[in-house]
Amino acid sequence: MSASASPASGTAVGMVVAGGRSTRFGGEKAVALLQGRPLLLWAVRRLRRSCGEVAVNARPGTETEALARAEGLQVLHDAPGDPDGPLAGVKAGLAWAKARGAALLAVSPCDAPLLPHDLFDRLIEAAGAGAAMAVTSEGRQPLCAVWPVGALPSLAEALKDGAHPPTWRALEGLGAVQVAFEPPDAFANVNTREDLEIAARRLAGMRPAP
Repeated sequence: MSASASPASGTAVGMVVAGGRSTRFGGEKAVALLQGRPLLLWAVRRLRRSCGEVAVNARPGTETEALARAEGLQVLHDAPGDPDGPLAGVKAGLAWAKARGAALLAVSPCDAPLLPHDLFDRLIEAAGAGAAMAVTSEGRQPLCAVWPVGALPSLAEALKDGAHPPTWRALEGLGAVQVAFEPPDAFANVNTREDLEIAARRLAGMRPAP
């Protein structure tokens, strides 16, 4: 456990979802550099402020997997037969969290480097023993969420036969507490090279993280 981890870190572990194919980006965006640091590691560092352990959900044989392993991070693959989509990664994360003896899994996208510094502390506190999801004035942010380990059986059932319900719907089915954050552009995803340049300009004008 890192020295900077919050008191909640004994009950929560974290996972970065980095299994997408990054089609619009033209390469694996999780390994793209922002201020000299891969996007994946921006997400890992943020989770480590609130979680005792952090893993990465990545596709086998990718640069993202190689980077995660080089950083000493646990790599989680989607289960064979599970559909493409973030819920398959969440399912893998919940199984890992259960094996680690954690009560909660905090989930982060790999491509949102401007997320609030207190995001996961607030989500973990709001979740209690259940689920929580970030929302902004522009709507739900279901990839910034906390899931209870007890949701694993229901999520496995939801993914049967290749189905993949919306992530927000799965969270709402768990009674997820909605936690409001502003501004909404803090949740902007890096989907293109231009988005990466915009994020770099915004970060250059921001105060350093505490």
